[in-house]
Amino acid sequence: MTSGTAQIEVVLFDLGGVLVRLGGLSAMQGLTGTGSEDKLWDRWLACPWVRSFQRGQCQPEDFAVGVVADLALAISPAEFLERFRRWPEGPFDGAVELVGTVRALVRVGCLSNTNAVHWDRIRDSWGLDQLFDFVFLSHEMGLLKPDPEIFERVSSVAGCASEQIAFLDDAVSNVDQARSMGFQARKVNGVDQATAALVELGVLQPGQPRRGERDRG
Repeated sequence: MTSGTAQIEVVLFDLGGVLVRLGGLSAMQGLTGTGSEDKLWDRWLACPWVRSFQRGQCQPEDFAVGVVADLALAISPAEFLERFRRWPEGPFDGAVELVGTVRALVRVGCLSNTNAVHWDRIRDSWGLDQLFDFVFLSHEMGLLKPDPEIFERVSSVAGCASEQIAFLDDAVSNVDQARSMGFQARKVNGVDQATAALVELGVLQPGQPRRGERDRG
């Protein structure tokens, strides 16, 4: 365990960008005329229809109509929704093995700003819901990262102190908020960075193989 840190009892993974590959961004940049991925995400996250849908407060069809209008997309709501369904492209290589390795040591969960459309695909196509002891989803909780309330709820359900929870996310704002509330949060992108962060936090040992890797040689 890294000196000065509490014993980790729970590891929480963000989904998109950490365990799950998201596509569709380049196409959205073209549709919106947004020059960079960061600017696209700023526009996307500022859209009230996105926030409403991720809180589970509107239906997919209403969300699609609202986003097409708000972002002035040159496609129909039905076409946008069909493209949007395919944004999750599946788990990164090694993601399932990493979560399995960590779960053999401590409890694990996911904490994701997501929606019913994407979660249905993640669950039904790849069965990722079976990887976790805890599943915290914004559209089911009615709460969004980085709002403090979602981290308070997570800590309460997990039944341990916030400093005993490791949280891995690819968004600086989410990581900063979690840290301010005592979580041992790290900004990571993908499986390799997530693994390195868990080594730093003392959850994994350096060079520790992920579950399933020994058999592959």
